[in-house]
Amino acid sequence: MRTFVLFLAAAGCVSSGKYDALQKQLDDTKATLTHQLGDKDGQLKAKGDELSACKSKGEQTADDVKRCESARAKLESDLAATVRDRAALKTSADEMKAALADADKRKAEAEHRLAETRKLLAQLKSMIDAGKLKVKIVEGRMVLALATDVLFASGSAELSPGGLATINEVTSVLLTIPERKFQVEGHTDNVPIKTARFPSNWELGAGRAITIVNTMVAAGMAPTRLSAASYGQFRPVAGNEAELGRSSNRRIEIVVVPDLSMLPGFDELKKAVE
Repeated sequence: MRTFVLFLAAAGCVSSGKYDALQKQLDDTKATLTHQLGDKDGQLKAKGDELSACKSKGEQTADDVKRCESARAKLESDLAATVRDRAALKTSADEMKAALADADKRKAEAEHRLAETRKLLAQLKSMIDAGKLKVKIVEGRMVLALATDVLFASGSAELSPGGLATINEVTSVLLTIPERKFQVEGHTDNVPIKTARFPSNWELGAGRAITIVNTMVAAGMAPTRLSAASYGQFRPVAGNEAELGRSSNRRIEIVVVPDLSMLPGFDELKKAVE
């Protein structure tokens, strides 16, 4: 029973089927144990009546006294076992109720995140349809990808007028997601750059990411919700042999940072590092 409960507590998001099955198992377990305790209560009563009968008859023979004392000892042992069984039943029921409550909480959190994602996609639909950005899931994270060719001139980290309008539009949508944080990542193709401002593609990707962050802050996003990173040429999404692939690799990605506190096993992870 305890192993099952611990497994459930670490299981994270729970489907309706698993949740209903767990509730049924709780009900069945309680019914079974309650029936067993009822049987023991009946046995205890019978032995108690037997002991009382021994005393009422006033039987004084040594064998009768020994039999009565033996019955008393067995009665006390059974009584102690019944108390333990009652405690075990309560503990098992409490643990299962706690596991159900945790599963219910995680189910609600999962449904909330799904609703949040659907809302975001609906608000970004016009931009997606216009080809201004793509939305994808990468390594469990929601990512908004924007081609840098429509944001920046070649080798530049200064937003074009159209790029400025696009980032402001994206920011207005992301502001509707409260308390979530975002990481802006700069990606380039593998064509080398070596200028006074950008000695390599690392600096170019970083410069562009920082420009996007500053623009989002100016549009109303709290600085504490943003961070900037550069991957340079080292996370391509296509081959760099042809221009089509290189243009896909030149991109800005705005990542919706996951909230680790909602992940299964977070409490155990937190304890492990403290």
